[in-house]
Amino acid sequence: MTTAPGRRSSTFTRLLRHGFTDPSAAEQLLDLDALASVRSDPVLLEALGATADPDLALRGLVRIVEAGDEGERQVLLDTLVTAKPLRDRLLGVLGASEALGDHLARHPRDWQALVTYESADLHPGVAEFEQGLADAVDPDSLRVAYRRCLLTLAARDVCGTTGLAQTAAELADLATATLRAALAIARTSAPEDAAQCRLAVVAMGKCGGRELNYVSDVDVIFVGEARDGVDETKAMQAATRLAAHMMRICSDTTVEGTIWEVDANLRPEGRNGPLVRTLSSHLAYYQRWAKTWEFQALLKARAVAGDPELGAEYVEAVSPLVWGAADRENFVPDVQKMRRRVVDNIPADRIERELKLGPGGLRDVEFAVQLLQLVHGRSDASLHSGSTLEALRALAEGGYVGRADAAQLDEAYRFLRSMEHRIQLYRLRRTHLVPEDEADLRRLGRSLGMRTDPVAELNKAWKRHASVVRRLHEKIFYRPLLDAVAQLAPGESRLSAKAAAIRLEALGYADPAAALRHLEALSSGVTRKAAIQRTLLPVLLGWFADSADPDAGLLGFRKVSDALGKTPWYLRLLRDEGAAAENLARVLSAGRLAPDLLMRAPEAVAILGDPEGLTPRTREHLEQEVLAAVGRAGDAESAVAVVRGVRRRELFRTTAADLIGSYGTEDSPAEQDHGALVDRVGSAVTDLNAATIAGALRAAVREQWGDTLPTRFAVIGMGRFGGHELSYGSDADVLFVHQPREGVSDEEAGRAANAVVSEMRRLLQLPTADPPLLIDADLRPEGRTGPMVRTLKSYGAYYRRWSLVWESQALLRAEHMAGDEELGRDFIELVDPLRYPMEGLGEDAVREIRRLKARMESERMPRGADPTLHAKLGRGGLSDVEWTVQLLQMQHGWAEPGLRTTRTREALAAACAADLIPAEDAQTLDEAWVLAARVRNAVMLVRGRPGDTFPSDARELAAVGRYLGYEPGHVGDMLDDYRRITRRARAVVEERFYGAA
Repeated sequence: MTTAPGRRSSTFTRLLRHGFTDPSAAEQLLDLDALASVRSDPVLLEALGATADPDLALRGLVRIVEAGDEGERQVLLDTLVTAKPLRDRLLGVLGASEALGDHLARHPRDWQALVTYESADLHPGVAEFEQGLADAVDPDSLRVAYRRCLLTLAARDVCGTTGLAQTAAELADLATATLRAALAIARTSAPEDAAQCRLAVVAMGKCGGRELNYVSDVDVIFVGEARDGVDETKAMQAATRLAAHMMRICSDTTVEGTIWEVDANLRPEGRNGPLVRTLSSHLAYYQRWAKTWEFQALLKARAVAGDPELGAEYVEAVSPLVWGAADRENFVPDVQKMRRRVVDNIPADRIERELKLGPGGLRDVEFAVQLLQLVHGRSDASLHSGSTLEALRALAEGGYVGRADAAQLDEAYRFLRSMEHRIQLYRLRRTHLVPEDEADLRRLGRSLGMRTDPVAELNKAWKRHASVVRRLHEKIFYRPLLDAVAQLAPGESRLSAKAAAIRLEALGYADPAAALRHLEALSSGVTRKAAIQRTLLPVLLGWFADSADPDAGLLGFRKVSDALGKTPWYLRLLRDEGAAAENLARVLSAGRLAPDLLMRAPEAVAILGDPEGLTPRTREHLEQEVLAAVGRAGDAESAVAVVRGVRRRELFRTTAADLIGSYGTEDSPAEQDHGALVDRVGSAVTDLNAATIAGALRAAVREQWGDTLPTRFAVIGMGRFGGHELSYGSDADVLFVHQPREGVSDEEAGRAANAVVSEMRRLLQLPTADPPLLIDADLRPEGRTGPMVRTLKSYGAYYRRWSLVWESQALLRAEHMAGDEELGRDFIELVDPLRYPMEGLGEDAVREIRRLKARMESERMPRGADPTLHAKLGRGGLSDVEWTVQLLQMQHGWAEPGLRTTRTREALAAACAADLIPAEDAQTLDEAWVLAARVRNAVMLVRGRPGDTFPSDARELAAVGRYLGYEPGHVGDMLDDYRRITRRARAVVEERFYGAA
């Protein structure tokens, strides 16, 4: 086929038109003498162009032709151009599977297995495959026979003779026949072992469910029994040798390659358990020790090889245990863990290409269907199927899943499994990754019938089907619950009330009857509001179920919906603003504090739909708002009522941001920097309380004196308030300082200052729907017996003459918060020499601080409290870390400017930077302080009231665990981690604070 230089031959053009990506190479192959008799036959080119990869198909054909002798070669080529069935099957396989092309090149006569099909060949079963493997007498011949059978199976698949479900069933049947042949070879090689025992092979997983992949581990369980008169121990040893040999026959790699791994790790105790057990041993384990996932795995148990009676006895014996699993004590938390996708071990660069385990992957469908089988199969035997697609169909027919949703999931599952099959068929390797290479994607798309733009069409279809699967919990868990209570389509199968309650209980709802009443109240009727709720609720129910208290979440949603149901924007916000509904679900189901704040003014839900809504307001912004509100109010009480309303709204904003940051959402992972979460809460609550005090101060002054108080007045933050480390339940520790204005007597100024303090405290504690702000001035000179307010001069005189070392330590936190800024600065200048004494503390002062700390540890710990779990006063808790840092500040603050801060973490970082504490010790203290602070925040969020210890109630403890990042069932790990982290911190405190080193 010579052409003029620079011109393309007509063959080159035809090859391009028929889908070849390398026409030059293909043209050279067609020019080979071996293809001389067919190279010009248009039928061949047409058939090659119809394959998934014409270039690959042509290369494979050339290899087969060249591998045979001249006579065989001509027979193959003549049959190829005259017999369309062979042409389609052989070239179809060669264009889809490089591995089967390799097999045909090694065994060129095996193409004859594709020549004729009897009617029985169209749907072969185990018997037909056993016949195909009958001549195998050793591992090599078994591999060759297996590949020959696989060749015919793949040919039917790529030509469309069989669909996905039939192909998967045939692969499982071929696996069954192969296991039987391998066991027969093992028995033949060890007849004395075979004579001592009965051995049954039970298929699990996809093989057990007759839905196997082209290349997959074949999961099995072995059951053995002694033959009459044989010692059981010896029989089990013989059975174990047979089972292990059978596994090696299938799994080992020989000159003919391998078949597949036989995996027995689903057996009791996994890899640590004996390979073969008696039936009674299996049952004893399942009845006493088995986990929910093990009963889930047994859904697919099917006896496939060995002693058929023993295998049947095993399946019959475990079946009642499988269908009673939903009644087990830990079923609900186990289910919650199973429903969470296990993707932690998938590298980030692969997760989006994972067909099986990635988001919207095959495992999602399989786990969800199996879960519903376990929940409802105990009372409905029609759901007892090992096949995912058969079980999904049965769930739809029984009304457990909507028919339309089941049909969508069926289509998506078939498509994703077909992708998986064709990816594995190419090289016969076990993989679930969608390829990245353009040529691989093109072949994959063409193998699925996409010919116009295979890569683009494939990606579009894959994303569409994965999107359907990502929403499957909404579709198959929760939407049927709405159908059960709404009853809008008479005559259609739906969940009964009893089945709906069973499902809700399995999904974590403690009071399913109440949950169903809420669903009915929200979604019944034909109004537009009810229609929107029916769209929202299936999604929300899933988010509630992911929390520690689904019932509270649903109840809270009903209350908010009842309060805002008539407003036009509420449901529209949840429906149209992607994050709003999920944010609301997280907030309502995470504890009491945030829902309580929201229910006092439900319109604050709008914050959750605003992209910037969860960002805390600055103090300047808050002060502008509250001072403007005070200026508009008619009297002090109404003014502070508005101010406290602002505080409640902003507390809700802060709690919502904290919860959502801690839990994460579908689109935004949980915040990994826990210190940043604590700092944000502390700063936000501090700024909010400072603005609230500023508003109350302005209101108290305006009520009696107009715009100007007879004395300059400032509020100094102390303790956690001054340190910007407030938790949700903290009081505001303060000092009040005033300075008489020119011409005003000390007596008049003092009366005015005391009157303002009394009025502020009264206004901030008035009984209203809004949370009070308690002001604590006990850190003032002389404590509770001293005057509530002092002049700057009086503070100076007291501190010069009477100040104790603990008061200097307390002043480390002093910071101006409200009122006269200049006076506040003057106060800070006054106390700086006290808190950062020149040349540091003397030995007597250091001993006094240590003595006070030791006394506090022994006297202030609540009676009965566990000192290893008390966040404030316990071992390695907040107090330990803060006193250690404060001692460093008082000793070195005079020389290290970085230590002159009211914030614990900032001071600790500065001490580390100044080499005053090793980095490892600083990290240990910081980690413990952050954890203890988060525990206090969590307790307040969950219980709605402050606390320094972990809750004793199991559900509240679980909610604290979820906030701290622990999955359900891991509260023990949480407590262990807390003790470990704080124990290490206490060791640092002993060395750095008490000087134990």
